[in-house]
Amino acid sequence: MLAYFLVHELAASWRKLDMTVEEGLDELKSLCTTHVVMKGTLVLHNVPQPRGNVQRLLDATHVSLPMTIADRGVRVSTSKKLTEQRKTV
Repeated sequence: MLAYFLVHELAASWRKLDMTVEEGLDELKSLCTTHVVMKGTLVLHNVPQPRGNVQRLLDATHVSLPMTIADRGVRVSTSKKLTEQRKTV
């Protein structure tokens, strides 16, 4: 139910931009952070200023990004890496 609500809200917000939810999420994937390492330890991620379509997508959903995000040791895997990490039965 929550996924339906999120997709519905994104579709409504991005309709004015003539962009589907799938297209919008593909655009957002291009936003990457820069790792900041001190004394060999990852401490935070710099968030770049979004450009072009990414900024328009964020504005349409009233989302503002922080300049930095503290590293809490959580790793996000791509579907390819996640498949490699999964145990086979």
